[in-house]
Amino acid sequence: MRKLILTALIAATAMPVAAQAQSRGEIRHDRREIREDRRDLQRDRRELREDRRDWREDRNHRWGDNDWRDWRNRNRGIYARGTWRAPFRYYAFRPGVRIAPTYWGSAYWINDPWRYRLPPAGWGQRWVRHYNDVLLIDTRRGVVLRVIHNFYW
Repeated sequence: MRKLILTALIAATAMPVAAQAQSRGEIRHDRREIREDRRDLQRDRRELREDRRDWREDRNHRWGDNDWRDWRNRNRGIYARGTWRAPFRYYAFRPGVRIAPTYWGSAYWINDPWRYRLPPAGWGQRWVRHYNDVLLIDTRRGVVLRVIHNFYW
């Protein structure tokens, strides 16, 4: 009787496990699918890296250091000075000079430098308008990195 109860208990606990187990063929198939999915993911990541590299090369090629000069001559209306005024007087800044945040606050940022064909600003840098000039500012230190005088007409 004892053996009978013991075998019944073992059978009762082993039955759900046996019902849930996969065959070796199913396990191999699942592993194969996982490997294929990993390969697809690696291929997609590689393509994404290549696309990003191509995009950066195109962007850097199109927005070169002096590309704005020819663009400005052909599109004078974009560079029109307009009625832009600042609450401070004009000062001809030089690269390397530290300036107060009032000169390069968010009201003076050029939010679309690609519109003017300016080279892309690096991390922590901003193109800023100062009357007819354009300044590249290191926003972490407030230092003028580059000045383009008479940028606007």
